[in-house]
Amino acid sequence: MPDVIFPGPEGRLEGRFSPPPRPRAPVAMILHPHPQGGGTMNDRITQALYKTFVKRGFATLRFNFRGVGRSQGTFDNGIGELSDAAAALDWVQSFHPEAQTTWIAGFSFGAWIGMQLLMRRPEIRGFISVAPPANMYDFSFLAPCPSSGIIVQGTADEVVTASAVQKLVDKLRTQKGITIHHDEIRGANHFFEHELDQLMKSVDNYLDMRLSPDSPIR
Repeated sequence: MPDVIFPGPEGRLEGRFSPPPRPRAPVAMILHPHPQGGGTMNDRITQALYKTFVKRGFATLRFNFRGVGRSQGTFDNGIGELSDAAAALDWVQSFHPEAQTTWIAGFSFGAWIGMQLLMRRPEIRGFISVAPPANMYDFSFLAPCPSSGIIVQGTADEVVTASAVQKLVDKLRTQKGITIHHDEIRGANHFFEHELDQLMKSVDNYLDMRLSPDSPIR
């Protein structure tokens, strides 16, 4: 799991990268929660998502947004962080252009950034959004959402209300051509403090289904 430093829009960005284990290996990028709430690429949910994609043979990157850890720059309310994510994906593609597919996964603030990146990068074919902050940020840019994915939410989340996430899911489900899965983890707070195993079981079940050769969702 090599430490990497790569160029971002405001200076260098720090990450951890698991290189492609074979030619045409798929790519996954994992985005961490809010920098001003202590979010970093070493957050436990971000690390768990990273590990599950590495285990499945993806070239996998997690990195610190600007101003976090050794990444240069300062917090930019999501605008600069979206540019960071785009630069990070560019960096992976610069030496692994033949990836067969690309996935994006994010937790909280990272889910919001990831879903914006999804709109700009047609190569992203699947997403995992954990506790997307639908009550704090505008998700109306998903018009239409170009890819199928899963949204996982805790029922006892004290930061992101389950009802706001349900509203987002309902809206996305009216769109044709994509399938949105939605799992609620009973009793889980925003950080899935005692329910990380259930969260990852939900994610892994979804990935098993999507990555199977006979998956109904392409």
